[in-house]
Amino acid sequence: MAKIAFLFPGQGSQSVGMGMELAEKFETAKTIFQTADAALGENLSGLMFDGPQETLTKTVNAQPALLTSSTAILSILLEKGVHADYVAGHSLGEYSALVAAGSISFEDAIKTVRKRGELMEEAVPDGQGKMAAVLGMERNKLKQITDEITDQGYPVQLANLNCPGQIVISGSAEGVEKASLAAKEEGAKRCLPLNVSGPFHSSLMKPAAEKFKDVISSITIKDASIPVIANVTADAVFDSHRIQKLLVAQLYSPVLWEDTISQLLDLGVDTFIEVGPGKVLSGLVKKVNRQAVTLPVFDEASLLAAIEALRGEQ
Repeated sequence: MAKIAFLFPGQGSQSVGMGMELAEKFETAKTIFQTADAALGENLSGLMFDGPQETLTKTVNAQPALLTSSTAILSILLEKGVHADYVAGHSLGEYSALVAAGSISFEDAIKTVRKRGELMEEAVPDGQGKMAAVLGMERNKLKQITDEITDQGYPVQLANLNCPGQIVISGSAEGVEKASLAAKEEGAKRCLPLNVSGPFHSSLMKPAAEKFKDVISSITIKDASIPVIANVTADAVFDSHRIQKLLVAQLYSPVLWEDTISQLLDLGVDTFIEVGPGKVLSGLVKKVNRQAVTLPVFDEASLLAAIEALRGEQ
């Protein structure tokens, strides 16, 4: 029997229309969108279905929108009898994973990620922070570069260790620019600036994390019912107090995604279901292990294809 992990995408995977077809065809999904609108007191589902994309992409909207889309798809998978042995989510996606593990209620999660998005946007004045994807460089070598530039007074660090040869760096605008230049000089294939509103997963997010402590301590967090592989440690967590601490640290710590996938593979997972819009995480899994089965689920066709593939594995 295959061991299954549910993977939940993070910011950047949002697109206008996400989840609309599923909300129209599945009552469970429709209910999730209605719950999201009620919890926030606004028409989030309308923004998700009709756009505009520019408004949807704003951090304060993208985070609750992605959580809602992923949870809606999760509700259908569970209704169809598809369950996970492990869950993990990329950055914001970790909240979807915690909802899947029964650790945080969907209503609490959506209010929390809305506030998380607000604090992340407020943490650093516009234009002072930056992120960039560095392609074709080994992590230790890149860390040495970012450490040296940080020591020179320009904060920059590894933010997302996505897969072999793809690492996102984050920090001050000057730090990211200097690190990108140095990485190219040291052999990196490409350095691509990212269109994001702040230096996420860097030390510049520590003021946001301090404020976020009050937010996260105000909601109920339960022990996880299935193992959640945490971004900060790439280890399985169950304990509610540990989960709470890691969610605060996650704001300024690297997302150890390559390590997360390697951990899941070591635990015997051979089938990864990407629960949410897009196929980004499925692509990253393949970069870690080409033999792994990846099943992205984001609309009715991909849902039916995933269920058919899982039947074939049984």
